[in-house]
Amino acid sequence: MYKLGLKLWSINENYIKEATRLYERGIFNYVELFIVPDTYDKYSSLWAELNMPYIIHAPHYDKGVNLSRRESLTSNLIRAEETIKYADRLNADIIIFHPGIEGTVEETVYQLDHIKDSRIVIENKPYYGYNDVICVGSSPEDIEFIMTNAQVGFCLDIGHAICSANARKMAPLEYLKDFSELKPNMYHLTDGLFNSVYDRHEHFGKGNYNIKNILSLLPTGSLMTIETDKDSLENLNDFEQDIIYLNSMQDNVRTRE
Repeated sequence: MYKLGLKLWSINENYIKEATRLYERGIFNYVELFIVPDTYDKYSSLWAELNMPYIIHAPHYDKGVNLSRRESLTSNLIRAEETIKYADRLNADIIIFHPGIEGTVEETVYQLDHIKDSRIVIENKPYYGYNDVICVGSSPEDIEFIMTNAQVGFCLDIGHAICSANARKMAPLEYLKDFSELKPNMYHLTDGLFNSVYDRHEHFGKGNYNIKNILSLLPTGSLMTIETDKDSLENLNDFEQDIIYLNSMQDNVRTRE
């Protein structure tokens, strides 16, 4: 079995009641909280009141953070400081950062050295981001360079790896195996289009990923955040159905083993 995570944003007070209900039923094991900038004062206490484990996800370039470009350093450090405050208050053991876009892995390492937190893990990216920008950290080589030189861990995003493999004309499952050799601390998983270069966050069964094959590559007991889309602002019924689907796939994998 895997330790499954619910992905929420720091502003998602609308899901707190539903998240509490599902956590108390044992549907998921932790919350991965994406930090929207400038929300600590208003929202951190709401999350601190819940009796749940947390993983923290730092803002990415869509929210003004780009670790791969020097001109973004000052604002990145401000956003990182708020992210670390969240992690401290919520007793999080892992803080996820994206490597950046349209920059260099060397700059990403430089900025991670300035942030300096032993809980940081770096997440791999698809080759193409929004509007076809080129992402840093889309290859195992990029991620290994960052891990080695910045002394950080690794979050393997399955969909990102598949998209990057397709963009590079490589076999996705072999690409996943290459990433897996870096011994990820945790994983992100959704469904998607197996031959696409663009990342999607489809509900399980709505895409065409072979989830059983993917799960067979991942160590039992791993932390795995489910990043499928949420169709309602009022409930998490679709997330619960995704967990039911995923658990059935886990049962099939164990039976096959």
